Amino acid sequence: MTMEMRKLGRSGLVTPRLILGGNVFGWTVKGAEAFAILDRFAEAGGVMIDTADVYTQWIPGHVGGESERLIGEWLKRRGGAKGMLIATKVGWAEGLSAREIARASEASLQRLGIETIDLYYAHKDDPATPLEETLAAFDRLVQAGKVRALGASQIEADRLAEALDIAERVGFAPYSVLQTWYNLVDRPRYEGALSALVAERGLGMTAFYGLANGYLTGKYRTEADLARSVRGERVAGHMAGNGPRVLAAFDEVAAETGATPAQIALAWLAAQPTVTAPIASATSLAQLEELLGALTLELSAPQLAYLSAASA
Repeated sequence: MTMEMRKLGRSGLVTPRLILGGNVFGWTVKGAEAFAILDRFAEAGGVMIDTADVYTQWIPGHVGGESERLIGEWLKRRGGAKGMLIATKVGWAEGLSAREIARASEASLQRLGIETIDLYYAHKDDPATPLEETLAAFDRLVQAGKVRALGASQIEADRLAEALDIAERVGFAPYSVLQTWYNLVDRPRYEGALSALVAERGLGMTAFYGLANGYLTGKYRTEADLARSVRGERVAGHMAGNGPRVLAAFDEVAAETGATPAQIALAWLAAQPTVTAPIASATSLAQLEELLGALTLELSAPQLAYLSAASA
């Protein structure tokens, strides 16, 4: 089956309907194993890796930048980007002042070993810094050739609309991609004002937490399952509400398609009208192989409707 390539809004970038998450690199997967995952992703036709300057600052002894540095080592080993697109982010801990964006972008470029960041996100909204200052700083990076396209992550619809209006009025490079939280057991964060704005303004949308911290892989079905993973506590809340209904629906669709719950969850996301591609990470080659199945899995209209109804 031919792999579908999708435009990321008006960014000028295209990607298949799966982006590889880099939050695990330098944390739960390192060295040769990480390089093998990246090699296989590229071999399978993947073209975008998503990381951030703050990854993996939450680990004791880490300072942030570990993921970017590992990806940079991989790029060097393969002789450069060679068509691989790198998305990274700024502003999680230090905000989005012009000074911080200038400093952090140079640090990210150095760790990644590249001259241009393909997609640079504001990692989360920073109400303490005027939007004009943030957008002007990003625009300078685009004009200097250090960034190709801009995105915004974890931002409310009204603030995103204001940023888009300012960029249009002043002539700054605009945000062309939104990255936000979206999955079958947590739909309200995106559906509504944000999804309507993405459609109205022609933005691309990349969805993180598409597997709901692993709940939508189907491995957490009973209370006993929670103790099997460090993520167990994070998914406990999904066992109430629509979570069990969604997993039951997965079982029926899996019987019809032969696909796994993780593949079905990602394929449902990719089929949503305003979603360009979900982001998912893998800590082993076996996990990656499963995720890659979502690149070509086509769910029927009745299957999509059934999953949507189960998750409502």
